[in-house]
Amino acid sequence: MKPFWPGPAPDRAPALVPAVERAVRLVDHLAELRRPQPLAELSKALKLPKSSLHGLLNTLVALGLATRNERGEYALGAKPVQWAGAFGQQSGVVAAFDAAAAALPALREEAIMLAVLDGAEVLYLACRPGTRALAVNFRVGGRFPASCTSSGKAMLATLPAGRVRELFGGAALPRLTRHSVGSVTALLRQLAEFRAQGYAVDDEETAEGMHCFGAPVFAAGRSEAVAAVAVSLIKASTSARRRDEVVAAIRELAARGSQRLGA
Repeated sequence: MKPFWPGPAPDRAPALVPAVERAVRLVDHLAELRRPQPLAELSKALKLPKSSLHGLLNTLVALGLATRNERGEYALGAKPVQWAGAFGQQSGVVAAFDAAAAALPALREEAIMLAVLDGAEVLYLACRPGTRALAVNFRVGGRFPASCTSSGKAMLATLPAGRVRELFGGAALPRLTRHSVGSVTALLRQLAEFRAQGYAVDDEETAEGMHCFGAPVFAAGRSEAVAAVAVSLIKASTSARRRDEVVAAIRELAARGSQRLGA
């Protein structure tokens, strides 16, 4: 089976079918909600006329992509769960992660993740919880700013500096803790260090008390990472020896994943 991974953004944006683009925007919005929303709120958030939105919602409900409760509020339907399962079966990078992770005893007790870069964020494709509770509940489909996470930094370190600047623009970077890097200039300094050492570090940038290490995954013919793997530890209870052992293991996991993808 030919491996699948999200590719880099094309130089020229393709022409979009407006109806499909609106439907996908709507499904994305429903996926981000913490509670069901009525038509009026959805219309305001998406800047779409109620009449057009009502038709889209009716179609999505009929197809199982959305649900409507007795109060007339809308939420995401169950159909995307089926798609998520199919993606996991078809994706070469997820299969490579699963196979390589199972063969590394040093990571058996730790929380490990597989992520791809989606704009300026990381999107988690696979997560395996560890034996100890962390400050963050990593989950498939979850997102975080790429500039805060070790997986994000590992992938960003494989991009030219110009691409990194384009992704984040001139605005201040999102900060999840007081330790999060705050500017693109500071981020680029980090990335240069991570590129040289072969792995990236999130030292309490995603969550206080958490130490994370990430390494890039490559595919055949690609100089930019197609994904990254990461491991998260509780900083206070991790010895220097254990940290070095885990860093070596996460780099090995990335190398094995890359090998399975032909790199």
